[in-house]
Amino acid sequence: MPKFNYIALDARGQETSGVMEAATSNDVIAQLRQTGFFPTSVVEEGKGVALKPSKKKDKAAKAAGSSMVKKGGGIVLFQKKTVKGRVLMIFTRQLATLIDAGLPLLRGLNVLAKQEKDPVLKSTINALADSVQGGGTFSDSLAQHPRIFNRLYINMVKAGELGGVLELVLNRLAEFQEKAQKIKNKVVSAMFYPVIVLCIAIAILCFLLVFIVPKFEAIFKDMLGGKQLPALTLFVINTSNALKDHIFLVTGCVVGFFVLFKIFSKTAIGRKALDNLKLRMPLFGDLNRKSSISRFSRTLGTLVTSGVPILQALNITRETAGNTIIADAISKVHDSVKEGESIVSPLESSGVFPPMVISMVDVGEETGQLPEMLLKIAEVYDDEVDNAVTGLTSLLEPIMIVFLALIVGTIVIALFLPLISIISGMQQNSQG
Repeated sequence: MPKFNYIALDARGQETSGVMEAATSNDVIAQLRQTGFFPTSVVEEGKGVALKPSKKKDKAAKAAGSSMVKKGGGIVLFQKKTVKGRVLMIFTRQLATLIDAGLPLLRGLNVLAKQEKDPVLKSTINALADSVQGGGTFSDSLAQHPRIFNRLYINMVKAGELGGVLELVLNRLAEFQEKAQKIKNKVVSAMFYPVIVLCIAIAILCFLLVFIVPKFEAIFKDMLGGKQLPALTLFVINTSNALKDHIFLVTGCVVGFFVLFKIFSKTAIGRKALDNLKLRMPLFGDLNRKSSISRFSRTLGTLVTSGVPILQALNITRETAGNTIIADAISKVHDSVKEGESIVSPLESSGVFPPMVISMVDVGEETGQLPEMLLKIAEVYDDEVDNAVTGLTSLLEPIMIVFLALIVGTIVIALFLPLISIISGMQQNSQG
């Protein structure tokens, strides 16, 4: 019977290694799990050994996150360092499926590395495999790539390792990512429509003012002979001349505004002001609030359900809140829980969370089912976001059409008012 070298974690997360006789590597994994160990590497003797990664491999792993790397003898500048959420979600789901099917973690990583098409994730998986083969825990290996795996991901994996339920935690992570991505896509799609219509409206407006209005101005001068133009027509012509004569200044002002806005949004005061505006702005405020509450509930519920301590889970939830107003409210909840108090009072005093959420959290806390209640809140608010997106889209379509019609219609009316005067004058001359 063949012998297998194994590396495994005990219930406290301490690493142990040894040799075991078994028919297959799957039998070794099953025996280790029955005795309360979680195997991270199982290799048959004579077919490979679990070695520490060499310095050369360490450098290769670091190069995966570098902004300048050598590739095929040349140098590639500013290589991307992150992975799309959907790609990471698929990787998590596939890894959970492989581990659940009985494959060792190391073998699962090697299988996924071979089939991965994204170059950044591929090199990252190879680095993870090297680290795990060298005796490192999976969570510690993930922590070496903070641009790809956030604290939520790392801590959930760590909790799964300590509890010996890594496949279960990975499945929860994949479900979390799928639902979070779904909500994000819905919010983006709701905001995409008005942005596109606004851009089209601005493009049409600029085209009319720069190319069409000046031609009509020349016609009016020839045919009206210096007569006074209507006030609306004068306003449109003056706007056209200002835009045409100072096109570079206007472009510079627009670019400058966006640069200043970007700088302001990165400051603490600016970020807080903009996040507050997102929650209170007409039409979109309610949608942003509901999606933020859904994210908060799902993140905290998933972390606590996976075995992450409540204080640590609150810190991670605060960091991934995506809104400073929500993050401040979570900070107050953290301080309250740290003092041994209820989480309901700080949630209520924040003014961000609606009464229904506070009531459900209160019931969950009293019955000892807070994680389940938080996940239920997330499901409820997922449906709320669905309804809000549907209602917002149906409301925005006529508003955008009217908005576009007003812009184009104003210019058209301004140009036709003098023409009416010209036609009336020609009719009077022909009758006379």
